[in-house]
Amino acid sequence: MSENKKKIFILSDSTGDTAEKVVRAAMAQFVPGLAEVRIFPRVRSAPEIEAIIEEAAEHEALLLHTTVTPEHRELLARLCGDANVDVVDLIGTLMGKLSSFLGAPPCGVPGNVHRLNDDYFRRIESVEFAVKNDDGQHPRNLQRADLVLVGISRTSKTPLSTYLAQRGYKCANVPIVKGIEPPNELFQVDQEKVFALQIAPEALFRIRQARLQQLGMPADTAYGVRQHIESEIAYARHLYDANPQWPVLDVTDKAIEETASTLLAIRAQREQRKRQA
Repeated sequence: MSENKKKIFILSDSTGDTAEKVVRAAMAQFVPGLAEVRIFPRVRSAPEIEAIIEEAAEHEALLLHTTVTPEHRELLARLCGDANVDVVDLIGTLMGKLSSFLGAPPCGVPGNVHRLNDDYFRRIESVEFAVKNDDGQHPRNLQRADLVLVGISRTSKTPLSTYLAQRGYKCANVPIVKGIEPPNELFQVDQEKVFALQIAPEALFRIRQARLQQLGMPADTAYGVRQHIESEIAYARHLYDANPQWPVLDVTDKAIEETASTLLAIRAQREQRKRQA
């Protein structure tokens, strides 16, 4: 470290990213180059803390930390006081205020922020998976899906897939088309992953007529003809009956959230039965 600059040490029991962002944001309000910042990540033992404080005292550094373990926070405060090291507890005051406001103690587990970040990235990955595997694309990827939706056109497969992906589930969907056999891969996955969607003929007739109008197509196009719709629904129903492992969810006049809640409840019940078996 350069001898002519002030020293700022960042000590963290996780990656140090949170503290570094706070410090960099604050440093942006000052003339550049006044201080050098050094990060000490994943510090989780008393000897490590003692060594860093000794070095901070030697360099007359300002020590900032985001340690959440109560014992280590107390040790830092005591040793910094003994060594005359300026110390700032970046997260302690906030945790104290939140604890008082929420009426609950903090868990004191290092790295919880990054577990949340992992959850965020899992959701992003799930959304990308849903987009790539929408409407029967890449059937080979069905093995990688957490959930597989099947249904005829306009039974909310895509919006439901997207909603579930935002909850962190890798969801693919496969269209059921009369006269076209579903891909073999659909029957090779764990069949408890597969959920079938159905809708009342009258509701589907309204939806498809509205869609034809949006597209500027004739109302008597087969896609929107009542008889054709009823034959498609009957074909799907026959397929569902042949695969009784697939729960059949009626999406008629249902909000996406309502259908998703029902689906996830069924999935949770199945997982519980597996754990108890």
